[in-house]
Amino acid sequence: MADEEVKMDGWNAITEAFEKLYPGQDNPNHYGTLIPWCLGGPDPLDGISIYDGGDYWHFVTYGLSELYEKESDNPEWSGYGMEFTMRLKKGCYEDEEGEIRCICGNLQKIAKITFENNELFLPWEYIYTGQKNGIDLRQTSALTGFITVPDSKIKSIETPNGRMEFVEFIGATDAELLKIQAKETTVKELYEKIGDVTDYNRKSVY
Repeated sequence: MADEEVKMDGWNAITEAFEKLYPGQDNPNHYGTLIPWCLGGPDPLDGISIYDGGDYWHFVTYGLSELYEKESDNPEWSGYGMEFTMRLKKGCYEDEEGEIRCICGNLQKIAKITFENNELFLPWEYIYTGQKNGIDLRQTSALTGFITVPDSKIKSIETPNGRMEFVEFIGATDAELLKIQAKETTVKELYEKIGDVTDYNRKSVY
C-alpha cells in the first residue's frame, strides 16, 4: 500500500504568499535541512528561501509555523504563529554565497531559542547580546544585533493550519541597541531612521 501523500498546506501557503510578492520566482534559492529537528538534527527550521527583491535579497523561514499537518490545539494560530524574514541589501561582497549562508545560520540560531526555550520574537523588540563583532560573515560590519518589525512587504496570512505573521529582523549597531536598552529611543523610532533593509555597510545613526 502506497504511503499517504504528505500534506504541505502550511508550507504552500507561505510559498504562495511570496510568489504573489515576487511573480515569476517559482524556484528561489532554498537552503533545506538535511536532518529534521524532530529526528535529532541541529537546525530547527525545515528550510529558508531567498527571493530576489531587486536591490536586496528577501529571506523567509519555514518551520516556526505548522508546515504540514495541524498538530497544536490552537485553531487560531499556526504553530508559533510566525515565520522570520530578513532583507539584505545587495553589495560587492567578497563571498555573497557565504553571506547568504551566514544569514541562514543566524536565523536558525534565533529559531533554536524559540524551539528550546519557547521564547517568541515578536515585532517591535530588539536582540542585544553584547557582542562587538558584526553579524556578517567576516564579522566586520558595525551591525551587531537586530530589531524586529512586522514585515512591511508581506502581511499576516491565514493558512489551513491557522493564522501567522512575518516578523522581519533588521540589523542594528551596538550604539543603536544600547540607546534602546537605555530607553533613550524606541525600536519604532530607530526603524524610522534605518528602514527595512539590512545594510552591512551603513554607519550607526547614533
